[in-house]
Amino acid sequence: MNHDVIVLGAGLAGLAAARDLAAGGADVLVLEARDRVGGRVEQTALPDGRLVQLGGEVVGRAHTAYTALAAELGLTLLPSYVAEPGALTRATPEAVSDGDPPHWFGPGDDARHRKATAAFTALARTVDPDDPWSHPDAAALDRLSVAGWLRAEGATPAVVRLWEIGQLALADGSYERTSLLAALRKHAAVPGTDDSHYAYEAWEGLRVAEGSATVALRMAAGLAGRIRTGAPVEAVTVGGGRPCTVRLAGGETLTAGALVSALPVGPFRRIAVTGVSGERLASLHRQRQAVAAKFTAAYEQPFWRARGRSGLSENEGVLGSTWPQGEGILSALVPPERYGVLLGIPAPLRAPELLSEIARLYGDEAHRPLATFTRLWGTDPWTQGYVTQWTPGDVTAVGPLHGTHEPPFYVCGSDQWVAGYMEGAVRTGRAAAKEALHRG
Repeated sequence: MNHDVIVLGAGLAGLAAARDLAAGGADVLVLEARDRVGGRVEQTALPDGRLVQLGGEVVGRAHTAYTALAAELGLTLLPSYVAEPGALTRATPEAVSDGDPPHWFGPGDDARHRKATAAFTALARTVDPDDPWSHPDAAALDRLSVAGWLRAEGATPAVVRLWEIGQLALADGSYERTSLLAALRKHAAVPGTDDSHYAYEAWEGLRVAEGSATVALRMAAGLAGRIRTGAPVEAVTVGGGRPCTVRLAGGETLTAGALVSALPVGPFRRIAVTGVSGERLASLHRQRQAVAAKFTAAYEQPFWRARGRSGLSENEGVLGSTWPQGEGILSALVPPERYGVLLGIPAPLRAPELLSEIARLYGDEAHRPLATFTRLWGTDPWTQGYVTQWTPGDVTAVGPLHGTHEPPFYVCGSDQWVAGYMEGAVRTGRAAAKEALHRG
């Protein structure tokens, strides 16, 4: 055999798995299709030295696997944009407003919102995030969309609109097409406060001072000589009493005692896989990701503060959200429902049109960035999406094999956790390594 373990993918999950495998004495090789490590974490530097995060940025206080890894790597965790002074801004076609209540709320809407939130958080407490399939009403909860459940609970159209604008700000797919069981599972995995169905601080309250992509870069530095970039995989054969084989584009074949797939579910579907059970493959192939994009604009200074705004926004334009990732640097997401609109904009006009949306929020200085960056995750061949998206029926269809292993074939990645995020990548990567080392 060439190696003890071959890891497919050098994103956070693959690197975390490989790091622990190597520490456990395994001869490990990481194969990465891109010419760089990191996957959906990536960064660049401005001429003045400021780092710009082009991919994943933030985690929350309950994301213990990621925060533990950051500490092991000697990195520093700081409060994220949640510590930024000023108000959250909401923009709809008819108005832009700050804070609560949102400008479209009328009499009685706030009370209906509080009632729906209380019902949601109470129901979430009945769901085991590690085994949502055990819930006595799992199938019924999975068939319902969050928006449909809200209406059944007596939520007004204004309340449904508030939940929807917040969901699209996360670029995780409309609540009209999100499984209620999936949303409850997500809340149960990282509980917020009882007065919120999504607590920004709980999910996104921390960032790495040295840059989130530095987590990947430091892990890669510790795996020197064990990573091959520019090595897309075409086919794998698992076990059967013989070494596992991996065929690369171009025909080269490598062998190992075990395989760890740390690939996003979209790119994984293009690989020919033999030796893995039909049930396990069906579960993996049934998963989906939200098709989203990230846009980043760097400025001399955080000019939005002059308007008393924090830089955090929820929007009904092409952009679903903005937030400050660092001093003078704004991040933004384009949600799945608007990704087609973004692709329809001629490429030279995309940045100017997105900057116009930011200008509507914060003023004309938005038109004068030092630099802009766009990452089209949804159509990038090596990602094909953003966080895991669960439409009604998906949790049941993917089933309890989600995130499980079939030795000597192991899976990890943000897709294999409850709701994606960098925590999911690190958590499942380290868990896959632990299981593989245990199996020997």
